This record gives sequence, structure tokens and C-alpha cells, in this order.
Amino acid sequence: MQNVEPILSHIDSHRSDLVELSDRVWGMPETLYAEYRSCAEHTAVLKAKGFRVSEELAGIPTAVMGEAGEGGPVIAILGEYDALPGLSQVANIAEPKELVAGGAGHGCGHNLLGSAALLAACALKDWLEQTGTPGRVRYYGCPAEEGGAAKAFMVRDGCFDDVDAAISWHPGGMTQVFGAHSLANTRIDFTFTGRTSHAAASPHLGRSALDAVELMNVGVNYMREHMPSSARIHYAYLDAGGTAPNVVQGTAKVRYTVRATDLPGMLALVERVKKIAEGAALMTETTVKPQVISAVSNLLGNTPLEEAMEQVMQGLGGVEFDDADREYARQIQATLTPEDIAASYHRAGIEPRTGEALCDYVVPRDLKGGGMMGSTDVADVSWAVPTVQARVATVAIGTPGHTWQITAQGMAPAAHKGMTFAAQVMGATARMLFTDELLLARAKKDHRDRLAKQPYVCPIPAEVNPPLQPRPAAE
Repeated sequence: MQNVEPILSHIDSHRSDLVELSDRVWGMPETLYAEYRSCAEHTAVLKAKGFRVSEELAGIPTAVMGEAGEGGPVIAILGEYDALPGLSQVANIAEPKELVAGGAGHGCGHNLLGSAALLAACALKDWLEQTGTPGRVRYYGCPAEEGGAAKAFMVRDGCFDDVDAAISWHPGGMTQVFGAHSLANTRIDFTFTGRTSHAAASPHLGRSALDAVELMNVGVNYMREHMPSSARIHYAYLDAGGTAPNVVQGTAKVRYTVRATDLPGMLALVERVKKIAEGAALMTETTVKPQVISAVSNLLGNTPLEEAMEQVMQGLGGVEFDDADREYARQIQATLTPEDIAASYHRAGIEPRTGEALCDYVVPRDLKGGGMMGSTDVADVSWAVPTVQARVATVAIGTPGHTWQITAQGMAPAAHKGMTFAAQVMGATARMLFTDELLLARAKKDHRDRLAKQPYVCPIPAEVNPPLQPRPAAE
């Protein structure tokens, strides 16, 4: 506990304020690049706690950074606060019930993510001041993780150029060091343009953009047999060309997400998808314009930082839940399938345990599990600076991400306990970096060695800018 105890009292002194912040952000869910109120809440807390605040990082109105301390190494604590569309849900119940019809919801726990990161930063600020230790802690409030790649834009803009190491976390069903397993991805829109005509009187004069999209989708589906099994491709219609079947659709747009285990593999797959789109345009005598919306890299690991974080986690011993927490978790588990619950254990690399509602222990980091098959823009930070993440139990074991179940648990006492544990882990890990020059040097060497094998290339084309959303009118 020697690495943890100096931070614990400082965590306790800010916990109430930051729990309240997480609940406020839960209650004002905002989707990517529209997190104006959530960012304002985080900015207000940073200013009230005495941080030096920089706003609109990388030209993004909903990105903010607060710094405290002087000299020494710069340690970044990464926070998020964006929500997901269509996941509005009443809190603290165990049945689906919309809070706001068609509204957004925190279906990945980012209300907790940002608040715990800021809680850790506040504790570190106090500790640096109390001890006179040279060093600067920075809290980065990052928007648009859910597909908007804000951190990748921030890395490209140099926001992390003078950072020595970065720390983050993510809510989940298990507690363990977050393995460096994620998929690089690109979100790319394909806009097809044809020619409208009367579908009955002169169909031969029309050139259907909708036909082109459908042919593209068929082509990509055939390609799935001939790509790595670890890769993923998804699509969604953004514009099907209208609602009148008696008009040949002159325009149509489809969005693709292309994922692979590393950046070169992902970029190669994108080129294959582009060729299929061009073929669909050729077959339908339409034109197609691809437009990258966002892109992220795969995570780059850092063994010294992962070992240090696991040491901290083992010292803390896991999140301390009570009987009421477990009873609510069991109610949530009753809405899940056995496969959902087993998958949570599989991803962590351990055998399923009967009757277990919450994870109150630390799962070893070196187990071989299924890992995360999603994507995160933390990955681009991990290529810029040595980075480590925790995954901390805040929900019932088996709770899938991006569901009403995880949104419902976002303000539960168990979530607040997990959030506090995450802040303790991040704060104590950062303290080790401030006080152990050898650890920081080893982390930097590990990072340099990995980059020597494969240098970083930003996956976002230089001409692509963040898809910013307008500030809402004052209420």
C-alpha cells in the first residue's frame, strides 16, 4: 500500500464533488462533438479547484485541459464525457425504460470515466503542492471518443508533445490492467450520385445511387471471406435516396467502419473497400466520393507502466462492494443471457464463476483472454507518449457495453465505488512516475523501442478536420 496511501486522503477530500459531477454529466448526455454542457461542467470544476485551464484544444470547443504543479515530468490523466445516441434510460432500475424518448445515454460509462480522471488529477494536484514534488499533472477533458476520434485530432495538433506519460481507465464488469488490445479503425462515408427519373415512365434514363450502395454492400459481404478473421467491417445507411419508390434515387450515402488489429492492415482493408465502391459505381453508371470522417490507431502497450499499475491495483485489492450493490447487480444479470455473462469472463481471461454478481478482486493482467475487439482514440495517445489504462468494475458482470443495462447502472452506488477505485489507481500510478525516475525512464525506453519497430503515422488524412457540432442555443 506504500504507493497508494499518500494519495488516498486527497482522493477522499474531492470524492463528493466529483461523484456529483459524474451524476450531473449522466443527466445531460451529449453525443460526439456536442458535449458543450458536459465540458462546461468539467471546466468549472477545474477552475474551482485551482487548475490553470486551456480551452478549445486543437480547435475543438468541447476539449479542455487543466494543469497544476511546476517543473518535473508532465503526467496526463485522460478523461471523457461523451454519450451514445438512442440509449436514454432511467437510472437504478432493472428494466428498459427511456428517460427521454429517442435521447442519448451514457452506454459506456463516460460520465464516470471523466469524473474519476478529474478526481485523480485533483488528488495529485494537492499531493504535489503538499510535498513540493517537482512535476505537473494535467487533466485532459476529451470529447467524441465514441467514433469521433478527438484524441487522434489532438495528437495530430500536438496537444501531447510535451507529455511524459498518460494514464486513463474505462468502466466495465472486471477490474484489471487494460491490455493493449484494440482495433485500428476508419469511419468513411461513400456518397453515390446518379440521375433521377420516373421509375415507371422512364426508368432507363435513371441511374440509381441506391442500387450502387446495395451492390457495394454485397461486394463487401463477399470480401468478408477473404480478409483476416480478426478484422471487422460494419455499415449504416445515412441517406437511402428518399422515400418515393416511383423515383429512381439520384443520391445515396452509406457510412462504413473498417477495423483491423493494426494500422497497416486497416489502411489496406480501406483501400479494398474503396475499390468495391468504385466497382459498384461502374456497374450502375454512377459516381462515388469517399470521405474519411474519423480514424484511430490500435493501442500500443507499455510493459513498465502496466506492471506499475498492476502493483497499485493489487495493493488496493479491488473495489469494495456491499450487499445492496450485489443485489442490484443480480437484478441486472437477470436481464442478460448466460452467454453475456460468460463473455465477460472470457474477455478477462478467467473461467466463469457461478453466482458472482460483481467483481471485487483484481484479475491478473497477463492472462490470455479474448481481449477487447473494439476501438478507442486513446490508442493514438499511446503512440505519442507512454500510456497505460485500467479497466475497473462499475457494473454487473456480463453487462454489455452500449446497452440500456450499462446506462441504468451509471449512477448506482456501485458505479461511484468503482469510479473512486479507478481514481485511486490512476493517482497512485502517477505518483510512482513522479517519484521514480527509473520507472519513467523504463517506460520511455519501452515506448521508443516499440516505435522503432513501427513508427506512428496519423490515420486521419491531413485535410480531414473534426466534424464539429454547433453550440446549442441558450435555454
